Amino acid sequence: EKIYFLLVQFSSNKEFLDTKDLMIFLEAEQGMAKVSEDISVEIIQKYEPSKEGQLKGWLSLDGFINYLMSPDCHIFDPEQKTVCQDMNQPLSHYYINSSHNTYLIEDQFRGPSDITGYIRALKMGCRSVELDVWDGPDNEPVIYTGHTMTSHIVFRSVIDIINKYAFVASEFPLILCLENHCSLKQQKVMFQHLKKILGDKIHKLANLVTLCKSVRFKDFQTAFQNQKHWELCSFNEVFASRCATDHPGEFVNYNKKFLARVYPSPMRIDSSNMNPQDFWKCGCQIVAMNYQTPGLLLDLNIAWFRQNGNCGYVLRPAIMREQVSYFSANTKDSVPGVSPQLLHIKIISGQNLPKPKGAGAKGDVVDPYVYIEIHGIPADCAEQRTKTVHQNGDNPIFDESFEFQINLPELAMVRFVVLDDDYIGDEFIAQYTIPFECIQPGFRHIPLQSLTEQIKSENLFNLLYIYSFQLNK
Repeated sequence: EKIYFLLVQFSSNKEFLDTKDLMIFLEAEQGMAKVSEDISVEIIQKYEPSKEGQLKGWLSLDGFINYLMSPDCHIFDPEQKTVCQDMNQPLSHYYINSSHNTYLIEDQFRGPSDITGYIRALKMGCRSVELDVWDGPDNEPVIYTGHTMTSHIVFRSVIDIINKYAFVASEFPLILCLENHCSLKQQKVMFQHLKKILGDKIHKLANLVTLCKSVRFKDFQTAFQNQKHWELCSFNEVFASRCATDHPGEFVNYNKKFLARVYPSPMRIDSSNMNPQDFWKCGCQIVAMNYQTPGLLLDLNIAWFRQNGNCGYVLRPAIMREQVSYFSANTKDSVPGVSPQLLHIKIISGQNLPKPKGAGAKGDVVDPYVYIEIHGIPADCAEQRTKTVHQNGDNPIFDESFEFQINLPELAMVRFVVLDDDYIGDEFIAQYTIPFECIQPGFRHIPLQSLTEQIKSENLFNLLYIYSFQLNK
């Protein structure tokens, strides 16, 4: 019904869209540049079910619906599905997709751990993995993966796996964070394995191998005076949070020049995740995530690195790279030198929403509503929700509009969460998270994902209407 009114609005004869009508729609609503009659014809050939329509060059309501639900109208900008950013800047200018305790499959204490943790992380585009190496039996270094001395993986076999999967998802450098607890004797063995297995893949300089040496961070003043560009500091998240609060501007400036790695507090024995945006906003490049723990915080990390072809590297906002600019992560208002954007989202309808996992008492009925969350610098964080549509998971109509001011678009993400309104407690149905810069304007659909993966039903989506424009302050 909604789509029918839209067709009537653009149709010159109120029945179907001819090539000219479609061109106007593509330009006016879908924000398409360089619209031509050929593009209209191509769309009609692809999506119009009737032979007559295909011959005469018009799009019926069914064809129009097919088009709106097709990959062509996906919310995610197809340009971002390939590497589209400048990849020739210093390493410290990029956010790097990073994993923590890579060997774990579940949580730290009870969870099983094995080599598949490394395979999963590398397949997901991770570009920084952790190897905690200790002396093992028979002069073979091992990676201990649990709290008992028996649960370990032989170092050599992990390097084998890394060699096999390192560049499956991305051609860009993979950083191995080696935490070395070995005796000199086994360090030599470790080095032999690295050289023999990885061979030419190791990025060599005049100093034989590119090593970033991990050093202890004292304070910003000392670092600015003494730290070498190949030295890297690892920050416990608690300490990094304190730096972010007490020295927001200096932290950003420090990260223009040096690499900072932030790892979860050892208190997180359940392997819960930190919010990566708390540290990205300070310019920290390597924020190590527990890939084995699904939920909002991992959604943010996965979605963030979908941009730039999921290559594991995302260029940081210009304001965090330029030597002259000053940016404080805790700004509560618009950012000097950056034009804020006004984002307008209209949630139109949903389709084929599944029952939440473990839906028991209510049986088959779904009472869906949609939450829109903005994640970014503190000034941008916001959330709003639609009203509940009662007892309709098949095709709920929401038809509600929302507006958000985005002060640092380059660091903002939008997350759509569909929930089931339930008096006992609202249950999660599905979500989709997307970087602000990857959103296409116009009538778009979002594919919904469950906590861990894409829900298999192809025609499960929410239809939206989106546009944003620059606010001139």
